[in-house]
Amino acid sequence: MIDKSQKDKIIKKHGIHENDTGSSEVQIAILTKRIKELTDHLKIHKKDNHSRRGLLQMVAKRKKLLKFLEAQDLERYEKIVKSLKLKAAKSFEEKEEKSE
Repeated sequence: MIDKSQKDKIIKKHGIHENDTGSSEVQIAILTKRIKELTDHLKIHKKDNHSRRGLLQMVAKRKKLLKFLEAQDLERYEKIVKSLKLKAAKSFEEKEEKSE
C-alpha cells in the first residue's frame, strides 16, 4: 500500500499541473507503483489468489489507460512509457514507419 507521501511524489513528478490527481499519466504512474508492490507481495505469498485477482484488474486498468493515452496524445504516451520503463506494445519507430 502506498502512503500519502509516496503518492504526492508521484503526482508531482507525473502531473500536468500542481493539483493534478486524475490525469491519465498520474493514474498510470500510481497503478504502476501499486502493481510493483503487489508483485513483490505475490512473490512471497504464492497462494494469495485474492490479491492476484486484484493485480490482474490493476494491470488491465493500466492497459486501458495506456491505450486511451496513446490514441489521444502519442507524445504524452511515449513520455510516460519511457519514464516508467514500461514495455510498449509496439516500438515507436515501427509506428512512424507505418504512417509514412
